[in-house]
Amino acid sequence: MTSSALTLRSTVALSSGLTMPAIGLGVYQNPDCKPACLAALEHGYRHIDSARMYKNEGQVGEAVRESGVPREDVFVTSKINKIAGGYQSCTKIINESLNAFGFDYLDLYLIHSPHGGTAARLEAWKALLDTKKAGKFRSVGVSNYNVKHLEEIREAGLEMPSVNQVELHPYCQQRPIVEYCREHGIVVQAYSPLVRGEFENPVLQEIAKKYNKTPAQILVRWSLQHTFVPLPKSQDPERVRSNANVYDFEISREDIQRLDDLDRGKAGAVTWNPVDVE
Repeated sequence: MTSSALTLRSTVALSSGLTMPAIGLGVYQNPDCKPACLAALEHGYRHIDSARMYKNEGQVGEAVRESGVPREDVFVTSKINKIAGGYQSCTKIINESLNAFGFDYLDLYLIHSPHGGTAARLEAWKALLDTKKAGKFRSVGVSNYNVKHLEEIREAGLEMPSVNQVELHPYCQQRPIVEYCREHGIVVQAYSPLVRGEFENPVLQEIAKKYNKTPAQILVRWSLQHTFVPLPKSQDPERVRSNANVYDFEISREDIQRLDDLDRGKAGAVTWNPVDVE
């Protein structure tokens, strides 16, 4: 799929055999996310990214049911954030997620971060894989995993993740992680693609003005043209719609390079970005 062919209904292929919508709505720090979810689904989004830590899985489930969009047409993700308790504890938390949503299955479930150590990460990963085998997850993956964390899974002889969700935007491009994921068939999702509203960079402002777009739209389009899967978030239904209005233009190769040149590595992160934990 070329960037010029992108639409709101574009998808990416996962190693699990599923397809995932190429843009999703993030609902982090949105305890009342139902209005945003309903606005997103009405506008044409078919992908919502939640987590146990967000405490809004129930609202996402309600929004999907009330939207009139068939459940099978909405790609829903959640994440487990407490993995130190071992396999049985992870299984309990996983079932709590499913009950909160009111769903029989989730399309994607992630380990939220690598915190906890190697043994805990591998036990949690086995719990996710077994839940997938049982039909409750359609795909499984990780979040905030660096190369060393992904290598732990490979070296253990376990199925590799379909997805790695990391902080990713022009200021923090996670290039070694992205390269590894592409080499191993792992789709990269981009959280905080809107740099938490830090739009003051003059290059970003100039490019937004050139294309007559908002900085947020430029950032989402940059992510899409790099074949990342951005997860822009907003509590404002109008901004939810605006963030996805990025399919009537294409950023030139030269301007993509200017945005690429803004990379500051880890110094450019605007979130916790825990990719270096042991």
